[in-house]
Amino acid sequence: MQTGVLRVLRATAASWWRHKELRRTGQTGQAQRLERETVLRDLGYLKQAALLPNAHVICGEGGTFMHLGWTTVSTFAPIERFPLATLAVARGTPFIDIRPVTDVIAFANLPRVARDGSLDPDHSDAGRSVSLIGYIDMVEGLGARILNDPRPRQST
Repeated sequence: MQTGVLRVLRATAASWWRHKELRRTGQTGQAQRLERETVLRDLGYLKQAALLPNAHVICGEGGTFMHLGWTTVSTFAPIERFPLATLAVARGTPFIDIRPVTDVIAFANLPRVARDGSLDPDHSDAGRSVSLIGYIDMVEGLGARILNDPRPRQST
């Protein structure tokens, strides 16, 4: 594991208000244990982001979400204030920035990304799911920006 990644995760864990409060009240051992647990959990999330076929990070006006199959890690903050998501994107996880999307109704009516990489055979259901690539095609048509695009490059 890169030391820079560990440094960011440790600094993030140490900055949590709960961990700071434990240190302030002299419970340093408990703060260190919780910080270690947090770093290990976040390393697991980064591993999932790298391995799962439909893992992606999406950022909108409502916050930032890391979709990792059946797990979602989120915050109300933009990606610039979510170090875990920033690390995942820096390591190659697809990033969908929906902040430029203006047609909120069309966005809300998009299908969800399949959690496990499978496709939903029934496309008439409101709860249908599509592949990450299909979702990116749809959301990009609404004006979203895509980083680490997983779609194969088209040669012209």
